[in-house]
Amino acid sequence: MTLRKPFFGGNWKMHHGPSATRTFVREFMAEYPPREDRTVVFFPAAISLAEFRATAAGRADLLTGLQDVHWESAGAFTGSISAAMARDAGASFILAGHSERRHVFGDSDDDVARKVAAIAAEGLVPILCVGEKLEQRDAGDVETVVERQVQEGLSRLEPGQIADVVIAYEPVWAIGTGRTASAEDADEVHRLIRGLLIEALGEGGARRIPIIYGGSVKPGNIDELLAAPDIDGALVGGASLVPADFARICLSGQR
Repeated sequence: MTLRKPFFGGNWKMHHGPSATRTFVREFMAEYPPREDRTVVFFPAAISLAEFRATAAGRADLLTGLQDVHWESAGAFTGSISAAMARDAGASFILAGHSERRHVFGDSDDDVARKVAAIAAEGLVPILCVGEKLEQRDAGDVETVVERQVQEGLSRLEPGQIADVVIAYEPVWAIGTGRTASAEDADEVHRLIRGLLIEALGEGGARRIPIIYGGSVKPGNIDELLAAPDIDGALVGGASLVPADFARICLSGQR
């Protein structure tokens, strides 16, 4: 499928159990009519995925994913979920390498690469999350950090699999802080990522891959972000928990 149209992901993190999910979906559907010119994906807590899908039945435009998976297909990994299980539950997309998984739970670049490979092997779409910490930005290491995370995150994929990945640039210092990278700063990093994809796939293949921005995205800044040439959408945290706010974000991006 062609993914490079405005792409909006709602990462609920550890919010909204099944009951709250049911309420949210009903309110969101009242605010957001079906659209074919954009991709909208929700990443509820795993325990709420079935409730989301049941409540949104009949709305094929509202896609679902999970926030993380283990790289093994099965085994003694208490509390973990495999990509095969995610697919069986109806997920189509999986986040890999979100900053909280890297910096709170300790996922290494190689862990992320193994997760990306496991997701792709199940025919699901990996959303590879990359981004620098504030001290790395202040030290002038943005390019080094992002290039390493992109290259290592994709290192276990064949070129045909890379073509089906989504990249999310999330400057760690802007996540949940109320600070947002300027559209110009974000677009500069997106251009860097696009260049890495062109090296891997060539111009044609790289241009179809969405590169989305995450980091304190709100209704008040989404239009400015999407006006930047290489920002194809947003991975939204806190604002995706409020039906009206996330609907407003998802209705942005006329291209």
